[in-house]
Amino acid sequence: MLSLPAVRKKDNHIQNLILEGEHQMLDFKFEISDSRRIARSLAAFANTDGGRLLVGVKDNGAIAGVRSDEEIHMIQAAAEMYCQPQVEYTTEEWEINGKTVLEVIIPKDKHHKHKAPDNQGNYKIFVRVKDENLVADSVLIKVWKSDKFSKAAKISFTETETLLLHYLTEHEEITLQEFQQIAHINKRRAEAILADFILVGTIELIQTSQNTVFRLTQPSENE
Repeated sequence: MLSLPAVRKKDNHIQNLILEGEHQMLDFKFEISDSRRIARSLAAFANTDGGRLLVGVKDNGAIAGVRSDEEIHMIQAAAEMYCQPQVEYTTEEWEINGKTVLEVIIPKDKHHKHKAPDNQGNYKIFVRVKDENLVADSVLIKVWKSDKFSKAAKISFTETETLLLHYLTEHEEITLQEFQQIAHINKRRAEAILADFILVGTIELIQTSQNTVFRLTQPSENE
């Protein structure tokens, strides 16, 4: 756990956040030097559960302070110029031991999914997974689209759907590519079937920086 110096009561908010460490709804930024890169963080938070950026805080939790007002302008540029559509946010400035920490608060957007440029400059939908910003999986995007337009999932339970469920009862997980191979179907149909099962709650999607897998949804402890 991070060790922090004693601070005044009004500083506790930021200090308590730092003690949490980086996670799905919290990210530390030592400095803002690239509006396009920070746009990915803003879009990922807005597309997932919302979250906070603490600017002027190193990855290890040490407070370095905001280096210049230009960083504030770069955040504005990231939200307005490099997020499509632009991401709404609010900011708070905190003085801690003579150093300024900028808190950027991004609410979850319940109506839009935001794109930001990847390393090649191509605009993609990003999501926040633990402490990483990842390009949203194609099946997840299908789920979002169906949900947005209130499209009901239609599961026919043909041989293909039955094969998928049987496979998942014997194996813990499956990837999109593996499903295509065992079912001998194209990517578009595989995505549609997986998305429908996710929409009805039978299957869950787990995305990491390494890959995306699909598993049978596990019942909650209260069920």
